[in-house]
Amino acid sequence: MDELPARPARLLAEFLGTALLVAVVVGSGIAAQRLSPGDVGLQLLENAFATAAGLAALILALGPVSGAHFNPVVTVATRVLGGMTTSDAARYVVAQIGGGAIGAGLGNLMFSEPVMELSTKARSGGGLWLAEAVATFGLLLVIFGVVRSGRTSAAPFAVGAYIGAAYFFTASTSFANPAVTLARTLTDTFTGIEPSSAPAFVAFQLLGAGVAVAAIRLLYPSIAAAAPEVVLPSHAHAPQRPVASTKEAR
Repeated sequence: MDELPARPARLLAEFLGTALLVAVVVGSGIAAQRLSPGDVGLQLLENAFATAAGLAALILALGPVSGAHFNPVVTVATRVLGGMTTSDAARYVVAQIGGGAIGAGLGNLMFSEPVMELSTKARSGGGLWLAEAVATFGLLLVIFGVVRSGRTSAAPFAVGAYIGAAYFFTASTSFANPAVTLARTLTDTFTGIEPSSAPAFVAFQLLGAGVAVAAIRLLYPSIAAAAPEVVLPSHAHAPQRPVASTKEAR
């Protein structure tokens, strides 16, 4: 059996992955606003494409180390479904939130914006909150469904594609990630969210995650056997492991 990477390496992977993900989100948002002034639709398309591509690349690069969660709701769902310990889950969440804050600062600095500036962009309302619950529900369903089917190699592309699509089919442009939501309060640019708007977004993300976990248990009764593989198997030699092993757990 492949050996699980050491905890410091896994935490560093989660920290760096979340930091770079937020830098992609924030940086591409600023770039899009400057490249396409006055065309919000094109700005959103550019931001969505960069985020989807960047997320897929980061999952491919860091998945074999930590599983490439980069998202507290993914980590919490993995813990609830039996894929990791409470101690590791708590450490992952701390690393993700810290990485997100650093990523926001990097995104700002690369475009000569203040390193940390609280957003003034209000995002509030029932439609936006529902959108966050739906976006988070769908994200977890995609992740666990792909992994449970034994197609872990497709997970980076499935997750990236879903997030890219959710930019457009949700009213909130799919934050679907508490660490990214909190980080986006630290940039007063295209992708920012006012700090007072963030708690409701996080609350509905957690609500969507709770409903998703219940649905996943019903759809995939033996999901516990595959939960450690989320998003990618975090083992030293994961690419050599036969993906059929998750099918045999049915």
